Amino acid sequence: MATEMIALRWLDPPDGPAIVLLDQTRLPAAETYLTCTDVPQLIDAIGRLVVRGAPMLGVAGAFGVALAAARDDDVEAAATAIAAARPTAVNLGWGVRRALAAWRAAAMGNDPVPSAQDRALAALAEARAIADQDAAASAAMARHGLGLVPPGARILTHCNTGGLVSAGAGTAFAVILAAHQAGRLERLWVDETRPLLQGARLTAWEARRAGIPHSVLADGAAASLLAAGQVDLVLTGADRIAADGSVANKVGTYGLAVLARHHNVPFVVVAPVSTVDFGTPDGASITVEHRPAAEVAWLAGQPVAPAGTEAYNPAFDVTPADLITALVTEEGLIHPVTEGNLRILGTPGGSDTGPQNRCLRGTMRS
Repeated sequence: MATEMIALRWLDPPDGPAIVLLDQTRLPAAETYLTCTDVPQLIDAIGRLVVRGAPMLGVAGAFGVALAAARDDDVEAAATAIAAARPTAVNLGWGVRRALAAWRAAAMGNDPVPSAQDRALAALAEARAIADQDAAASAAMARHGLGLVPPGARILTHCNTGGLVSAGAGTAFAVILAAHQAGRLERLWVDETRPLLQGARLTAWEARRAGIPHSVLADGAAASLLAAGQVDLVLTGADRIAADGSVANKVGTYGLAVLARHHNVPFVVVAPVSTVDFGTPDGASITVEHRPAAEVAWLAGQPVAPAGTEAYNPAFDVTPADLITALVTEEGLIHPVTEGNLRILGTPGGSDTGPQNRCLRGTMRS
């Protein structure tokens, strides 16, 4: 199938080769597009969060390898540079490795000897396959996660997990959208997600497009909202899941998990199996990206702190597995979230070969 993506589009010649990205830094004020005609432009776009979100970074990384191959660049060097563009999201390196493996494999034929174009087409085909698989995974996660949503649910979410971060409807947002379409969603509570406001700018933009009733709240208001009994379920995504089940996600997620536990509200993570990395043994081993102080000290082009103020600006935090009620993947539900239960998933995101179908589909594993 051909996947239509909100965040990314590939351009063939004569207009390309190029990758066209919806500039997420400009939303919701303007829907503008950035055309990347070479790998350095793509790496800069990834670093500036023009394109972002774990599954979409995997897709973008794979298309980046295809772009390097189509340009007849040093593909090995380009792949290394793309994979290093952001350190926390495991999907980026996973997507790069898959496209690179396809490019390498195309060179192994001896009769006839594959051309550079043949190898580039192999990398592009793998990138498109990754996008199609991600769209299918999104739909499956929505089906599995819908069973966790009670009628009349009020769901609290953090950061952005919709079509902007996926080739499909998203991860946690895919479940939210399914609940809305099934008539089970009363209200979506959207954390603003400081410092870059991915919730207020992006999730609210997607919710409005989908006709979902929603309200944006300051991150610091989540505690009182939970205390008032206004939340039935917390749904988030993930950028990396360690072997012990610890989840790295947008900073502020850990605090929500603690609050949810205190108020006896289920805290559910929705992520494709490509986000599971058995090469990272535990939460303490996850590399957390730290970003520039200006993202905290400035807002909308205006300083909100005195000049020269230092800032603590981790892009992610790590939630221990024992605070997670369940993990929703395209292969089913994992509960409790433990290393033993995760291994039923088969091949994790740390592998080049992608996920395999070994999880208990649509069931809670206890």
